[in-house]
Amino acid sequence: MSTYDVAVIGSGPGGYVAAIRCAQLGLKTAIIEKYNTLGGTCLNVGCIPSKALLDSSHHYYDATKHFSTHGIDVKGLEVNFKQMIDRKNEVVAQTSGGINYLMDKNNITVFNGVGSFKDSTHITIIRSDKSSEEIEANNTIIATGSKPSSLPFIELDKKRVITSTEVLSLNEIPKHLIVIGGGVIGLELGSVYKRLGSDVSVIEYMPNIIPGMDGMLSKELQKSLKKQGIKFYTGHKVNSVKSSGNEVVVTANDKKGNPVEFKGDYTLVSVGRKPYTEGLGLENIGVKISDKGQIETNEHLQTNVSNIYAIGDVVKGAMLAHKAEEEGTMVAEIIAGQKPHIDYNLIPGVVYTWPEVAAVGKTEEQLKEEGANYKSGTFAIRALGRARASMDIDGQIKVLADAETDEILGVHMISARAADMIAEAVIAMEFRASSEDIARSSHAHPTFTEAFKEACLAVNNRAIHS
Repeated sequence: MSTYDVAVIGSGPGGYVAAIRCAQLGLKTAIIEKYNTLGGTCLNVGCIPSKALLDSSHHYYDATKHFSTHGIDVKGLEVNFKQMIDRKNEVVAQTSGGINYLMDKNNITVFNGVGSFKDSTHITIIRSDKSSEEIEANNTIIATGSKPSSLPFIELDKKRVITSTEVLSLNEIPKHLIVIGGGVIGLELGSVYKRLGSDVSVIEYMPNIIPGMDGMLSKELQKSLKKQGIKFYTGHKVNSVKSSGNEVVVTANDKKGNPVEFKGDYTLVSVGRKPYTEGLGLENIGVKISDKGQIETNEHLQTNVSNIYAIGDVVKGAMLAHKAEEEGTMVAEIIAGQKPHIDYNLIPGVVYTWPEVAAVGKTEEQLKEEGANYKSGTFAIRALGRARASMDIDGQIKVLADAETDEILGVHMISARAADMIAEAVIAMEFRASSEDIARSSHAHPTFTEAFKEACLAVNNRAIHS
């Protein structure tokens, strides 16, 4: 029987990063993955393939809507949807293959199969051919991620009533895609197919899309996506989803309680994700699970079984790949005897629509609820020379700062390239910068990041270009 200092169950961003950091710290490490490819949901059926399709569809949308204005005349333009899906698959394969390379480079042993606890230090690995083997691990990190949630009355046939997994590999472009859920996943994937010519209807139970993010972002994103042709039905409660042949019928009640009906050829159910812990054998070792299905941990991400840790989507907090990565690194360093920490307030959130949405820190709604004494500054993206040059004028940036100390408390942006721009805000807040610090830092012209500087200037009524 092979013995390891650390075994990691799950090879998503949290798991493989944890394994690499453990190996870097001199710990003999194994990683266990139930599927034949490494990378978990994010690399195989989540972040990476969805971004590949978002980029491909964005190119097509630009070509059909904006190229002529740029002086580029294109004739006979059409979508080769099979090639688009093939390219997405190539990106996934390359990225997953990169994880294999990193495992080899760091001398990490990879086991393919379902890992299940026999006891707190022994794990049974059952392969797809039903053969098995057992390993011993002094410490184990559970990083098994999450899977799509549904509603009790919805039967997911995975043909017409589908999740984020199936929508990434359709054989055709839907005529009318009904999206249940106006969160990140629904809006990103709805955007892909709207750009490619589908009618897209988004049904959201809450009064606003992207619930939980700053209200300004919700309002601005809905306004922008409406211009692109997506239809929104907020404050609607879905009652039933029925599939028959090539048609799906969704019934709901609107804001006033009146019944409404939606007919389409595909329905994407994107109502969130739930922790995935099936087959781990947690009951064999007494690891505690919360009412929400999350593995309970302390501030060190340690379960009630002292040598078992859990990270990523199986524990509380935002279900984000980069949050899982930070937790994987932290647990590896804790096992090695170091004393790292994570400031969860500084984990950014991003929506990869166009314009993109990105945020870090407190929302204005949270600050009001806390009774915080704050000030804010906003700047419209359309005032940027770079935005006008590229025809990406939708959006704005909001900066929230402490009214007395001027320390930045939250940054909320909707703009082209916001996903990349948010990093500056994260670094600023990591070093507890004031809005004045950013306002006095030179930003290259013309760039989109100038909007962050201008919003910081606006906190103290000093914006130059608005």
